Amino acid sequence: MHAPADRILTHLKTRGPSETLALADAFGISRQATLQHLERLVAGGLVTHEDERRGVGRPRRIWSLTERAQARFPDTHAQLTLEMLDALRAEFGEQGLERLILRREQTTTDAYIQAMADVDTLAARVARLAEIRTAEGYMADWSPDPGGGFRLVENHCPICAAAAACQGFCRAELQVFRDALGPDVAIERTDHILAGARRCAYRITPLSG
Repeated sequence: MHAPADRILTHLKTRGPSETLALADAFGISRQATLQHLERLVAGGLVTHEDERRGVGRPRRIWSLTERAQARFPDTHAQLTLEMLDALRAEFGEQGLERLILRREQTTTDAYIQAMADVDTLAARVARLAEIRTAEGYMADWSPDPGGGFRLVENHCPICAAAAACQGFCRAELQVFRDALGPDVAIERTDHILAGARRCAYRITPLSG
């Protein structure tokens, strides 16, 4: 598939459902050219739309990804991971699996802390965390939170199948963030893919005193 269509898919993945004009503005192309790309994506089963009425006038067309398009952002080695989890449960039981998750959690925490050794402000630490997570396939970004602190968003989960099969991965992930960013912050997961959200998002707030 050519680059403009790929950019549209990535935009819808990272920014969520969008109107035609918003997509056109994002890529600096005409509305008609955008529609042509979208029509090809619809024909390929990658994009769908809903018409949303807002007051008088013509309804606005909102474009979003289909399940088939979501598969273009794959869950890394999903089937192999699930098979390994089943084998680990059978061999070591739930307690053994939890010990392995805790070991992975500690190894990941150590790597993140080392990667943040040269930054000291919370904003810099959050930015570095987003860089690390993006390199790991999470399509992460961050921004200041209107209510104070920062917001970290992960638009993709490359271990979604494993996380769905074993909730310990999500618990460990949240703890890794807390340990890596330090004791002077509070972290709350506000959106969760496994709870039906489009993405995972976190509110990161500095603790006073």
